[in-house]
Amino acid sequence: MTGTARLARWIALLLPAALLAGAWGSQLIGHLYPCEMCHWQRWPHYAALVVALLAFLLPAPRLARTLVVIAALLIAASGAIGVAHAGVEYHWWNGFTACTQTVDLRGLGPDARLAALMKAPVVRCDVAQWTFAGISLAGFNAILSLGGAAVILWLMRKAR
Repeated sequence: MTGTARLARWIALLLPAALLAGAWGSQLIGHLYPCEMCHWQRWPHYAALVVALLAFLLPAPRLARTLVVIAALLIAASGAIGVAHAGVEYHWWNGFTACTQTVDLRGLGPDARLAALMKAPVVRCDVAQWTFAGISLAGFNAILSLGGAAVILWLMRKAR
């Protein structure tokens, strides 16, 4: 494996690990609880982490390169979900999960209102819990994941 392919392999391992550490740190230390779409963004990173780790453990260089590319595609998938989630948070488009729907209390009696409120999601997907420079965590995931996947794929192409 060439130097650029080794670098791509390391990025494919460390990027999802760092993003998952940030997500879990935000949750456990920062008390920012994930919504349904936040969890969706984590799944491809978990898979990418496993695939990238396999790229280190398997002795066949050709298979290792293929696994690095697969890890990059999984990282990009998380970035694409991040774009969708950020768009919902910024109200560019409507969400498509129960956690993005508001409760309509019009015309409901007190018992029905309470029941509707109790069924409403605690953490909404269409409200960013934290932003920096106007970018939400979903937006940062989109930027870092898509950018990182592009770098990995570029390095793998260069390594050919």
